[in-house]
Amino acid sequence: MTLRFYDTASAEVRDFVPLEPGKASVYYCGATVQGMPHVGHVRSAIAFDQLTRWLEFRGLRVTVVRNVTDIDDKILAKSERSFGPDWDAEPTAKQDEEWWALAYRYELEFEQAYETLGVQRPTYEPRATGHIPEMHALIQRLIDRGHAYPALDDSGDVYFDVRSWSKYGSLTRQNVDDMQGAADADPRGKRDPRDFALWKGFKEGEPETASWASPWGAGRPGWHLECSAMVTKYLGKRFDIHGGGLDLRFPHHENEMAQSQAAGDDFANFWMHNGLVTYEGEKMSKSIGNTISPAEMLDVASPRVVRYYLGQAHYRSVLDYRPTSLQEAAAAVERIDGFIAKASAKVQHDMGGPSAYAVAPQANMPAAFAAAMDDDLNVPQALGVLHETVRAGNTALAAGDLEAAKQALYSVNAMTSVLGLDAVKRPEAVQGREHAALEVLVEAQLEARAAARAAKDWAASDAIRDTLAAAGIVVEDGPDGATWSLKRG
Repeated sequence: MTLRFYDTASAEVRDFVPLEPGKASVYYCGATVQGMPHVGHVRSAIAFDQLTRWLEFRGLRVTVVRNVTDIDDKILAKSERSFGPDWDAEPTAKQDEEWWALAYRYELEFEQAYETLGVQRPTYEPRATGHIPEMHALIQRLIDRGHAYPALDDSGDVYFDVRSWSKYGSLTRQNVDDMQGAADADPRGKRDPRDFALWKGFKEGEPETASWASPWGAGRPGWHLECSAMVTKYLGKRFDIHGGGLDLRFPHHENEMAQSQAAGDDFANFWMHNGLVTYEGEKMSKSIGNTISPAEMLDVASPRVVRYYLGQAHYRSVLDYRPTSLQEAAAAVERIDGFIAKASAKVQHDMGGPSAYAVAPQANMPAAFAAAMDDDLNVPQALGVLHETVRAGNTALAAGDLEAAKQALYSVNAMTSVLGLDAVKRPEAVQGREHAALEVLVEAQLEARAAARAAKDWAASDAIRDTLAAAGIVVEDGPDGATWSLKRG
């Protein structure tokens, strides 16, 4: 078994060897809690949730850190605005709401979205505002090493000197002379317009609660500095994987890497970035109205279907949303869940075997699925193995080969487990003794229907089928007789 992942910094797929045997350390950028979660936030969380689950399946003890940016220019700008109840609502009117109250309100919305879609909670989820002393220490280290300086205009800002670090631009393979100026502060206090803010001095009109005392004057941290301070506190100066959306490579991750390495930290061994979500091939934009929010997806599909859709593409590829996307995902999930329901009933009732959910995934994971996941988390190829196993399991059920159906069932459940699909509740699923009892009752009705059909009593046959349909039971006639499944909502 060799895990291999694409490293953005080296632009190649490399063997993944944990820095500490038996363990893995992962940091991925969480939300700036200025508004409701959008689909890009959720796709990124699902991608790194799949990564975490696979590392754990491969026997590693994984420490995951996902930050919360709860102080930021946009949060302050929006703190006096009123937002409607919708996930993607725009500001509608003025109201008095402290910036920290707004940030916390949206932090809870993110937590709810992650939980609804089965994203595991990270080991640690630090807030930026809780780590100001660590940020001060990092700034001082950079000043002492000659890589940062207080603003030349006495504004209280502190900047990173990009030209002092010869490797600046290496993550995104850019030349500093080709870059535009950093737009995070007025350039008049900078040596170079491209220098970015580590600390932002307090300005008249800003809330006093949004500033902290520092050796350079009252102010607040720059966005890039926050992540560097938090990740090193929880994972150390060198850790395995730093992740986030593709849109964060520059300037955020470029600046993170530069300031951390300039301060003397090795920082991330791998940089992993998930692709963006588009709408029918175009970048999503509110101005042209081609956006889809997580809430809108959940209005038309179950969380299990939304999770499947957002996690089905290779994490590095673009995920293109079309009006039929969730319908297609729902059909795929229906095939999986339909087999699980039918096979579970047969295994538990006819064979008296243990629940499929009690069987260890390691013992039943198909080799082809594992090989796909080991190869840079190739979920599309892994899903191909999953659906092929479902087809083989249905064939085994139709042929009455219950031993083969049982093995397929255990394999399907192993695969759905590590993909995180089983972390999403299936409220319509019936399992255990209840399912066994239902199976006995439905089979008795199907036997009565078969007898009616044999006697050409079509009225009785149709009546039984209609009664089952009214109870949410779908009957399918095949060459080997009738089968049934629960209707999916």
